[in-house]
Amino acid sequence: MMRAFFLLLLGLTVYPVFAQNPSGTKAEIESLIERLFPIPDEDIDYEALYELFNQFYLEPLDLNKSDAELLLTSQLFTPLQVQALLQYRQDQGPLISLYELQAIPEFDLETIYSILPFVSLGNSSGKIRDFIRDIGREENAYLILRHRRTLEKRKGYLKPEPEGASPYLGDPNELYLRGRIQHGRTFSLGFTLEKDAGEKLWWNNPTSKGVDFTSFHFFRGNTLHFKAIVLGDFQVSFGQGLVFGAGYSLGKGAETITSIRRSSLGLLPYSAVTEAGFFRGGGISKSIKNWTITSFASRVKRDARISELEIENSNNELSSSSLPMAGFHRTPSELATRKQLTETNLGGNVTYLSSSGKLNLGMNGLFTHFEFPLQRTPRIYNGFEFSGDKNWVSSGYANFYLKNFLFFGEAAVSQSKGKGMVFGLMGSIHPKIDLSLLWRNYDRDFQSFYATGFSENSRPINESGTYLGIQIKPSKHWKINGYWDMFSFPWLKFRVYSPTQGWEWLARVSYQPRKSLIAYFQVRGEQKDRNLSATENSQPLYQLGSIQKVNGLLNLETDLSKNLFLRSRVLFSSVNSTSFHSKGIMVLQDFKFSFSKTKLTGRIAVFDTDDYDSRLYTFENNVLWTFSIPAFSGQGIRYYLITEQKVSDRISLYWRISRTSYADRVTISSGNQEILSPNQTDTAFVLRYFFR
Repeated sequence: MMRAFFLLLLGLTVYPVFAQNPSGTKAEIESLIERLFPIPDEDIDYEALYELFNQFYLEPLDLNKSDAELLLTSQLFTPLQVQALLQYRQDQGPLISLYELQAIPEFDLETIYSILPFVSLGNSSGKIRDFIRDIGREENAYLILRHRRTLEKRKGYLKPEPEGASPYLGDPNELYLRGRIQHGRTFSLGFTLEKDAGEKLWWNNPTSKGVDFTSFHFFRGNTLHFKAIVLGDFQVSFGQGLVFGAGYSLGKGAETITSIRRSSLGLLPYSAVTEAGFFRGGGISKSIKNWTITSFASRVKRDARISELEIENSNNELSSSSLPMAGFHRTPSELATRKQLTETNLGGNVTYLSSSGKLNLGMNGLFTHFEFPLQRTPRIYNGFEFSGDKNWVSSGYANFYLKNFLFFGEAAVSQSKGKGMVFGLMGSIHPKIDLSLLWRNYDRDFQSFYATGFSENSRPINESGTYLGIQIKPSKHWKINGYWDMFSFPWLKFRVYSPTQGWEWLARVSYQPRKSLIAYFQVRGEQKDRNLSATENSQPLYQLGSIQKVNGLLNLETDLSKNLFLRSRVLFSSVNSTSFHSKGIMVLQDFKFSFSKTKLTGRIAVFDTDDYDSRLYTFENNVLWTFSIPAFSGQGIRYYLITEQKVSDRISLYWRISRTSYADRVTISSGNQEILSPNQTDTAFVLRYFFR
């Protein structure tokens, strides 16, 4: 009775704060993901990572049922807040209302307000007898059709073909079809079909048949007998990502505390269109008291370049010289790699979670077998990379809460005897100061195919480093984030002639006097060594030079009214070395305007950079469940317009047109992708249909 009376008083006091419906909008999700995503300095496809986070935030997080791992994975809470919430649930029972969050000491109004769009108090029973009925009644059941195309013709589509060109086999349309029925992390059933621009939709020849990429999954969580069951395409996430990373690698970004730690989400359905980095088969997780046992088996066809390997008895054996990851099958050469190698994986995990939830221990194991041995072209820099037809990797990991801190770590070893280690902590040293610290060391012969551990490299191999992050909230409206990362590469890298070292730092100051107004300034610097350019006679110098880069961003965004949002940004870059200096700048203006059942989102930007080294990356809004952080170099103007139209309760339409016009060139790109024009115009169309 006293608890109910207390909640009534809280509700009357702060009703305006909680009046909104707590479900994340597309804009709120995009804003959160942009803050969490790593700051790119190379062209990396983040589609799979975006898909994972987008699905994670699709439905509000159930605060009454989520465990510590799930709460931390959301990136919405600090370790101290997670512990406070779990302790409150243990002492008081499930939360009756979201108003009750104010009774938890670590949750102030600012924190509560920021998480409201992403949380709820669920009431699903999760019992197996409700499963079939729930699928039939689930509102989150939809079909999505997407079409994308570049309007200007690229060289690969020109008829007759230019001299020396290998034409694209298909048309310039990119097509995507998805159907899915999903209820949070309780169940998911879906399929995905996709073809890239330049590919045929349907292959029909002896080596390649069917739709270019097809994916299917069935996932059921929290049944009476199993914690999780998955069939079809899936990913696995345990420990710090040294064995099972699930494509989940946030890296270094504006979120300087929580993003350094990987999460143990277990078995996860896979629904992205990145054509590598996932398992295909089945897996189960079984909980027995404080223990959870997970096992899975996978057999998937991988893209590979197959060649004949000469052996001592003068016979020839098939081998794979490389495993292309891009998933493009546009030319005869690319098509020849499609589904050429069978990869088999057997893996498992054993996890212990203490009754208090403060101690988590686990062990991972993964065995991988290739149909043909992988034999790369021998080079000095790749002398310690994997070769052969089988590999195993195993690890042990731990997470432990001690007062205000979460300690975590994982140590792994591969068949090559190469080791990988990650140890870190994050927590609060003061009510207004959060701290994170991470040390990692990956041997040059550490070979783990599905690892996404924290690293400066794109893979956790041949690297050692220490990261220190800090977040300070000096007052209600101000927040300061920063990190410093020092790293070294004990062995050679591609196009780097010797072992090297470097550093990277970031500082960000944010000011938010009210929910509708946000301003921040961010600057990031780094220093790395790389090979110096060739001499005039095109002979390599075999010397290294130090490259220093600085990138900055000034941002101001505000809601002028309920229907109009504006964002202004200035981006700049500076690159220095012993032989050259270059710089770049970009100024952009965004707007979002909604009326009736229509939403308009647009941008206009101008950019001017001296060269590709001083290129600028910027997050762009896109059609539903499409993600882009393009790079801009040279001089030009960029603009796009997105329309979102709700035709009915079941049908929504999205359309986007974007155009980049360059002032410093007459053609764009090169090879088959070359456009014989200084303009590139791209369109995207999405139709979403809800079955209920």
